[in-house]
Amino acid sequence: MIFKQLFDKDSSTYTYIVSSGHGREALIIDPVIGNTNEYLSILESLNLKLVKVIDTHIHADHISGLKELNKRTNCATIMGENSLSEVISIKVKDNEKIKIENIVLTSMYTPGHTDCSYSFLMNDRIFTGDTLLINGTGRTDFQNGSPVDQYHSLFECILKLPEKTLVYPAHDYKGNKVSTIGQEKNNNPRLKVKSVDQYVEMMNNLNLPFPKMIDVAVPANKKGLTLDQLNNK
Repeated sequence: MIFKQLFDKDSSTYTYIVSSGHGREALIIDPVIGNTNEYLSILESLNLKLVKVIDTHIHADHISGLKELNKRTNCATIMGENSLSEVISIKVKDNEKIKIENIVLTSMYTPGHTDCSYSFLMNDRIFTGDTLLINGTGRTDFQNGSPVDQYHSLFECILKLPEKTLVYPAHDYKGNKVSTIGQEKNNNPRLKVKSVDQYVEMMNNLNLPFPKMIDVAVPANKKGLTLDQLNNK
């Protein structure tokens, strides 16, 4: 299997390239539009054909590369059925299978950070978007976020997975690349709460500044922009 984890320094975003092998089909999770040429270069070097690209949710801190990758490769664009994106060709429901050759991902509806947040389970690993971060969880104070929903997504869904399951988030701000469900249960301070009410109180009192890009990124990601459209704005 080919598995590439790429990092965007400006938004601290992790993007993932997955394929069953050299010369095969590939998919990309959470691409950043400004890094499109890097993704395509990696695909070309491995003789991979991009057939599907996934966003875990409508991002507020960067502009997604979904539409640009679709324009340049004719790949399918995938998000959860609650997404307001206008450029999605496949909207998945909870527990649907996404397949490319020998790779199978299972969609998991995990709202809370946003109401369109999905995680994607692939064998021994899960791509958690902004729902579960390494030693943290995604904020819940915009885009119809809900600490109650996130609590249930975490404790009744993601954390039910085997403890050896690898956790690959959409962001990290401290240089962490991967964790496990077991490590998060033991070490993540956001998961030490005793009840949903305690979690809600904690999340409602984070008092975080809004992402610098939110006023640009959210409408852009709903509309779905190419580089040409972005540069002409």
